[in-house]
Amino acid sequence: MTWFAAGIRGPLRWPREISAGVTLAALAIPLNIGYAQIAGLPPIAGLYAAIVPMLVFAVFCSSRQLVASPDAPIAALIASLLVAIAARPGSPQYVELAFAQALVCAVVFLLFYAFKLGFLANFLSEPVLVGFIAGLAVEILTSQVKKILGISTTAERFFPELWEIITKIPQAHGWSVVVGVATMAVIVALRRLAPALPGPLIALVAATAVVAWAGLDSRGVSVLGHVPSGLPVPHWPAITLGQWAALVPGAIAICAVTLADGLLTARRYAEQHHYRLDANTELRAFGLANVAAGFTQSMTVGSSASRTAAMDAAGSRSQLPSVVCAIVVAVLVAFFSGVLAYLPNTALAGIVAVAVIRLIDVRKLAELWRLRRSEFWIAVVCLLGVPVLGSLTAVVIAFLLSAVDVVRRASRPSTATLGPGEHGRYIQGPADSPFVVYRFESQLFFANAGTFKREITSLAHRGAQWIVLDAEAISDVDTTGAQALRETTDMLRERGVVFAVSRATTGLRDLLAHYGLTDLTFYDSNEAAAAAHRESDHG
Repeated sequence: MTWFAAGIRGPLRWPREISAGVTLAALAIPLNIGYAQIAGLPPIAGLYAAIVPMLVFAVFCSSRQLVASPDAPIAALIASLLVAIAARPGSPQYVELAFAQALVCAVVFLLFYAFKLGFLANFLSEPVLVGFIAGLAVEILTSQVKKILGISTTAERFFPELWEIITKIPQAHGWSVVVGVATMAVIVALRRLAPALPGPLIALVAATAVVAWAGLDSRGVSVLGHVPSGLPVPHWPAITLGQWAALVPGAIAICAVTLADGLLTARRYAEQHHYRLDANTELRAFGLANVAAGFTQSMTVGSSASRTAAMDAAGSRSQLPSVVCAIVVAVLVAFFSGVLAYLPNTALAGIVAVAVIRLIDVRKLAELWRLRRSEFWIAVVCLLGVPVLGSLTAVVIAFLLSAVDVVRRASRPSTATLGPGEHGRYIQGPADSPFVVYRFESQLFFANAGTFKREITSLAHRGAQWIVLDAEAISDVDTTGAQALRETTDMLRERGVVFAVSRATTGLRDLLAHYGLTDLTFYDSNEAAAAAHRESDHG
């Protein structure tokens, strides 16, 4: 708990930290209820996630700002994953599976911690992550628009459901639309005019007061209804062994998204405020927080970038706000849960809609379009794949497309023939001189071994008598690359062409020797190779 001493040192920090905690509770209460509804869970499962799991994470993490909480991607993932296993959202079996999902996620997090596997999150590339989260946001927005319009749909697939929503707009419930849109407008206005205020809570309280005063619940505006009171009690999920196993793929997906998003957020604030972050400690904290979630009838918790940013903006420099938030929520569910029954569902939908629409990062998509079109299309495939094919299928397809794109680019490495320039430096030069330096700017492996052989052979056909491989940029060689190098040197030897390697690192030389390529001639520089060529001519 080094964050405690470092983050709240000095008497002037206590009021600010406690105030930030109250603000965090004001944000967490409506959002956690909304995310529980997205996940197909009772509202209390979202509120319970802000008590014991939040406290456990605050105690065991190394970040002073990162907030552990249910968030939109986690909620949408839970819903899409459990629908394939359970009968219907909200059913007793579905709820039990959600608690079990938290425990399976905890096991995955703790395994990542034990084997120091946090680096695996790096394999979820930025285009995949941008598209994946945007796809989840689109899926969530679709469900929230139905609540705001006060309509229901029967279509099971995304595009048919979207079309059904559009065709049913004339049937929308007027008062539900007014309350939902007004809630969104208040949040957006407060975000711009008074960003320090808890806009979601203010909008929700105002909407609840208006609905109660005008009796809109009797005119068709849906309200949350009864929320059980009392603190969470220990509970073991009652599911079968086969169902436990079926939860593993989803747990891996949830953990991967949490690591990619959560560790990046935590690292950014640690660098900004000049303290050390232990990524492995964060893995343990997420694992223990989800152990607490699974045993206290809570939904799975991940990281919340928006609430972390809110705490930083409020001046918080410790995890004390999470402790204060847990206390406030505990008091609410223990003594005042009855007031939650009057919350309008359309207002909750508006709050969630405003929160998740920011997850569709149009600016990043435009940047991908400008910088690398292939990565833009990978993001688009993932974005559309989430609502159409399901989250796991979309991630797998996008990941495979990313891998194919990497191999495609590596199969076409940047190469150049170099010649002597000013001050003895070698620059791009003609390929038809007797002495040629050939630069290969990639690792030599199965995907580009053919390119390597073809271009070296072309140089020999064009009259080169000395070919020097500038290996400065070659970091690795696989067995296929080594075989290509062996075949190339044999071919050049038969033609009477001298082949040498320049600027190879010690590691590369050792690797080539390991492959049995012990008859290669090495030079420390291209100039040394050129000098050897001149001496051979004079000799």
